Amino acid sequence: MAAVAKGLPLIRPSTCFASPLLLPSHSSASRASPPFFSASPASVVRQLRLRCRPGRESDAVERAPDCALNEVDDEGSNGDTVMYSISPLPLLFAAALPGASTIRSVFGPFVELVKSWDLPGWLVHWGHPANMAVVLFAMGGYGTYLGFRIRFSGDVEEKAKAKDLHPKLLATMFVFFAVGATGGVTSLLTSDKPILESPHAITGAIGLALLTIQAVLPSLFEGNPGLRNVHGLLGSSIMALFLVHAAFGLQLGLSS
Repeated sequence: MAAVAKGLPLIRPSTCFASPLLLPSHSSASRASPPFFSASPASVVRQLRLRCRPGRESDAVERAPDCALNEVDDEGSNGDTVMYSISPLPLLFAAALPGASTIRSVFGPFVELVKSWDLPGWLVHWGHPANMAVVLFAMGGYGTYLGFRIRFSGDVEEKAKAKDLHPKLLATMFVFFAVGATGGVTSLLTSDKPILESPHAITGAIGLALLTIQAVLPSLFEGNPGLRNVHGLLGSSIMALFLVHAAFGLQLGLSS
């Protein structure tokens, strides 16, 4: 193994790879490590480049500049090639979401059926907000209270009852919110109003997505107890978001 002088870059013989796995890494020049490994959050960003010299065996060169993000040599000045990778998954997920026209076509037959019932205008207009307000403040409010009792109550019996009721209550709230969203869309379509453009619709979609994440977190508590704090903070944030969502809904109802 070649000796590494203090202050000089660490050079390890390797094969040039054209791989998207070349990520910023953290290592020490005093110990050997695999070519690819993940970086710790507190690590100094290092640049991993591949240098292929004609006529010689290629070397993987890892350098740690004094200012890792600012001191970047111009490509081609010393034969180095900087490789970047972009994950397309978020774009694919966004592209998979249905647009307003798709939702209108799916809900079209049901909307026509609702219109044929000749329901009172006030019921169509305020039925969804009234139902969702009951779910938010009754089920969501009490479920949040039970969550805090689980964390802070010193009564063993009270904590056991809260642990039993808290997930059931908030799971039911999630179902009502998901079904209620279809009611809100139907209400807008029967009134020939635009959908998905309002802050009320956007905050509702974000809230349902966060509730899905919140529902998964308890299954990971056993392996990572620290996620309990994340669960509590996320749950409180979701409830605050739904209060904003309700305010936008009230504004939307009064404006139409």
